[in-house]
Amino acid sequence: METTPFWLAESKPTVRSRRIDDVDVAVIGAGITGCACAYALAQTGHSVRVYDARGIGEGASGRNGGFALRGAAARYDVARETYGADAARELWRRTEAALDNLESVAGDAFRRTGSLRLAADVEERVEIEAEYEALRDDGFAVEWRDEVTHLRPDFRGAIFHPPDGALQPAGLVQRLATRAAEAGVAFAEDQRVDSLDALDAEQIVIATDGSGRGLLPELDEALWPARGQVIATAPLRERLFDCPHYARHGFDYWQQLPDGRVVLGGFRDFSILTEMTDDETPTEPIQQALDAFLAELLGEMPEVTHRWAGVFGLTQDLLPLVGRVPGHDGVWVAAGYSGHGNVFGLLCGELVAAAIDGRLDSLLELFSPARLLEVTAG
Repeated sequence: METTPFWLAESKPTVRSRRIDDVDVAVIGAGITGCACAYALAQTGHSVRVYDARGIGEGASGRNGGFALRGAAARYDVARETYGADAARELWRRTEAALDNLESVAGDAFRRTGSLRLAADVEERVEIEAEYEALRDDGFAVEWRDEVTHLRPDFRGAIFHPPDGALQPAGLVQRLATRAAEAGVAFAEDQRVDSLDALDAEQIVIATDGSGRGLLPELDEALWPARGQVIATAPLRERLFDCPHYARHGFDYWQQLPDGRVVLGGFRDFSILTEMTDDETPTEPIQQALDAFLAELLGEMPEVTHRWAGVFGLTQDLLPLVGRVPGHDGVWVAAGYSGHGNVFGLLCGELVAAAIDGRLDSLLELFSPARLLEVTAG
């Protein structure tokens, strides 16, 4: 059984890095966020080095389910109530623009398939109907699917999101890292940063999502690590799923790759306390739940070729932390994507780079680290 994520087994990101003695900006984390940030900074004349405890893309960016979705972790109708109608609408529009950007960068690593958000029961149907109505009222492209007869077990309807897509995330990281290296960014792989004091740079960006605990106590309180477990099958003969599917508030998610493999993840809520961890080791209870659901979904148990886990970051309000870290001159963060890191990582990496370069953005107020760090510090 292969424990390397399928994405990294198929396409492990590598670059030929150059040597730079002194840099203006040190970026911690060589995933989507770190590579996007480094590339954007290099384009505006900064000298940048990206550090990672492992290799490029070997953290959450190479260990997720390969979904590329607009919006945030909260349902759109809930986001309007929580963040404000204007802020929610702007956020969803910006993530749609980020998807377009992702498509242009990722090339054939991204497929614009749309996605299906499924209702696993009557209660969830009521909830996603409310989300559908809110999205439609605000002019977003969205379709209601009352019948989803291609699925078993039974689901109670679905929202189809046309802008969404399926991603080979390691392929995206490869393209971002290549662009960054060609722009002059240096990469320090297999080099763990245990203390910010060890970095000799005017500006430091923490781009580790749910990893990197111990760098700043305030971030450890505001960013909660969560383990997502995933499996991949051998190629199936039949094409069953044309786009990414997810249900039970995103706790269950799956897609079928062009070669016929099914990638399935989730069921974190089956053991929620043990899954709030930064340990990437797959566990038997969650793996058994994944197997049982896969067999139910397909009507038989296929060969499973890969089993892996990755760590992502959750925040209290399900919005990222992006911007300057209060009380720490020259320290920035872009993390806490609550399971939506493929799109948010690209968007927020560029956002924090723009902020370092002195360019303000309306989303920075919504994502400001001060909103959570001040609460935890007080």
